[in-house]
Amino acid sequence: MILKLLYLVQFSELVIGLRSAPNIIFIMADDLGFNDVSWHNPDISTPNLHNLGRSGVILEQNYVQPICTPSRATLLTGLYPIHTGRQHRVLLNEEPRGLFTNLTLLPQYLKELGYSTHLVGKWHLGFCNEDYLPTRRGFDSFLGYYNGAEDYYKHNLPAQLNPHSIGYDFREGEKIDKKYSDKYSAHVFSERAEQIIRNHNTSVPLFLYLAAQSVHAPLQVPQEYEIPYAHIKNRARRTFSGMVSALDEAVGNITKALEQTGQIKNTIIVFSTDNGGQIKNGGNNFPLRGNKNTLWEGGTRGVAFITGPGVPGGRISNQLFHVSDWVPTLLSAAGYDMGNLVGLDGLDQWKTIKNGEQSPRIEMLYNIDPYHDPGSGSGPVGAIRVGEYKLIKGNPGKPDGWVPPDSVSNTELVHLEDINNINISSGNQPLSWSSEDELGGEEYKDKELFLFNLDSDPTEKINLR
Repeated sequence: MILKLLYLVQFSELVIGLRSAPNIIFIMADDLGFNDVSWHNPDISTPNLHNLGRSGVILEQNYVQPICTPSRATLLTGLYPIHTGRQHRVLLNEEPRGLFTNLTLLPQYLKELGYSTHLVGKWHLGFCNEDYLPTRRGFDSFLGYYNGAEDYYKHNLPAQLNPHSIGYDFREGEKIDKKYSDKYSAHVFSERAEQIIRNHNTSVPLFLYLAAQSVHAPLQVPQEYEIPYAHIKNRARRTFSGMVSALDEAVGNITKALEQTGQIKNTIIVFSTDNGGQIKNGGNNFPLRGNKNTLWEGGTRGVAFITGPGVPGGRISNQLFHVSDWVPTLLSAAGYDMGNLVGLDGLDQWKTIKNGEQSPRIEMLYNIDPYHDPGSGSGPVGAIRVGEYKLIKGNPGKPDGWVPPDSVSNTELVHLEDINNINISSGNQPLSWSSEDELGGEEYKDKELFLFNLDSDPTEKINLR
């Protein structure tokens, strides 16, 4: 009888513990630039994101990887790309690789705490072997696509080894699902996220990872989202701005579902971009230097916030934060035994967020990539930050200038000294660069060093070397 009572007490404590663990919703935007949200740029309308950010802590010194696959691998593992094999470029469509299966991912840790886990949207961490699939890596359900980019309506994309071949990439679980053909992905993913929230069994905690397609190229959005931006002459920037609004609407719908089901008070919501904005596709990082796929601040310092239970509202944090920190930080918030979490590059920043304590992170690795990337002109390159100082060795990548929003396309001029001479044309073509601009010049030989004080010079204009 005594043993039975002890068992019942222990079981009751376990159930209570599971119920008290917070829901976690992580929303990752794709290619959203530093200057593409309303708290940095009032010309962009993101009221839902803005209100959520103001209700929690906006992370103004948040760092991500400069491109898609490395950021997503770091987010889910808590490891720098040099420790996951993802330090160079993204996974290509037909590339027979994936994120190492001996690595434990965030949803797998959360499953140990009894979480229900779901992925909606973009995977981009490999699918050539079924062991790489999200449903084999800790997610109970998956709706989305495996590759890095595709048509927002048709959900197809060209092969990269055989460019005359077109493939369809949209999955429900592990099966191809064509019932979403001709449906705009931002709407599809928002509706699925709402469905998961409304159908969730609240006796267990929820982890929902919404990896949005928005706002990655191709530039596609229903016309009604562009109407508020009709004054923007630049076509790429106008369409891109409409895509940002569609993303913001999706976030608003998800928040409403949480409110209507009474789950909002027990839900931590994190929002982050995966890398800097892509200037040639309408994104913008001004006043930061550089672009997606570069180690300049514009490629690596990304918009982010966290809100929910235990998170004080109305605070802007300038504490150093890295995308690898989300694994230990969210596990700490969920009540995980942190003594069992070893070997990560990420640091537990839950107390920093919750109590405003000093960040345990005082240094950070941007990346080390020993190879040249012809696509961005970057590499070989490595960069670190220690305190306020940032050191770059090698070729950080191009475009490397400071491009304001009205200059994101229709020009081949990308350097600061050229901005005053930019001649904006009619706005019918996206930005392109000449071949000599895509490759680094003499200033980017691999022996070159750049040293910046990011406290006094966050836009990287004064090389202290």
